[in-house]
Amino acid sequence: MVSLEQIQLAQKRLRGIAARTPLIRYFPPARGQSATADAKEPTRGHLWLKAESLQPIGSFKLRGAYNKIASFTEQERQRGVISYSSGNHAQGVAYAARALGVKAIIVMPRNAPKIKMDSTAALGAEIVTVGPASAERLQKAEELAHQHGYMIVPPYNDEQIIAGQGTVGIEILEDCPDVDLVLAPVGGGGLISGVSAALKLSGSKARVIGVEPELANDAQQSFRKGEIVELAAERVSSTLADGLRTQSVGRLNFEHMRQFVDDIISVTEDEIRIAMRRIILNGRIIAEPSGAVTFAAWLFHGDELPESKQAVAVVSGGNVEPQLLAQVLMEDSN
Repeated sequence: MVSLEQIQLAQKRLRGIAARTPLIRYFPPARGQSATADAKEPTRGHLWLKAESLQPIGSFKLRGAYNKIASFTEQERQRGVISYSSGNHAQGVAYAARALGVKAIIVMPRNAPKIKMDSTAALGAEIVTVGPASAERLQKAEELAHQHGYMIVPPYNDEQIIAGQGTVGIEILEDCPDVDLVLAPVGGGGLISGVSAALKLSGSKARVIGVEPELANDAQQSFRKGEIVELAAERVSSTLADGLRTQSVGRLNFEHMRQFVDDIISVTEDEIRIAMRRIILNGRIIAEPSGAVTFAAWLFHGDELPESKQAVAVVSGGNVEPQLLAQVLMEDSN
């Protein structure tokens, strides 16, 4: 399990590398401002958006990736690093490796968003493509690591990764000490593991709720059942939230979730699209589908959330394909 000291060390490593992203107050539209059906929003306590979309790579993944590579010895870094990702972690590893002068190879699914694949390549990483299943990416990365001696940088199931992502939680507490509810997206579990550990180990009483798409609700099922549930690649690949298409959470992440997370809920594809539009129009923040799931939970699942006066929704990333963004903005839910 990750300690508070590990998260604090990660925070020191990340100074000057990762942005210290702001909490942006969300103001719902005034009554009568919009005639669209999705304008009906809750009027409970304050909501703050933790804008990780403002990171240099457009997502929180830089935090864990840099912390992991920085923890390697100089001799280990000289061997090069390899990782496997559907997009945002790929960019995080590529950015961190370039900053540290390390060779990076990334195994990505062929159906990864073009914007994420192009950005990863532009950062200097070598890309190897495989099929859509999470297991395929992991298998190929391990195979190449064995052949060439590369150091593996996992996307979530790793203490250094979790500690790096936990710096999000430290910043939330520093900027909003009286936070009483934190909503975090759940894919493999790295972000929510780190955020929940940072909050609870710091003595915060805030409730931590994970959010994921219904089509990839393996974490919710696992949390309810008390053991890790794995979903079919065909199912999880069908969600719009490409950053949350993991088939199961990591074992280490599941331990943290059972220890520090209060609940996990899921949202529909339509709710994600509406949340993306609303967060752009009223929050003035671009959120990719994976980053909008927390806001979708706030909009549509208030009955599943505990009461709060100061809530924070982590907007985990903003790397969305321009065509999808334009499509979502043009949609009308009437």
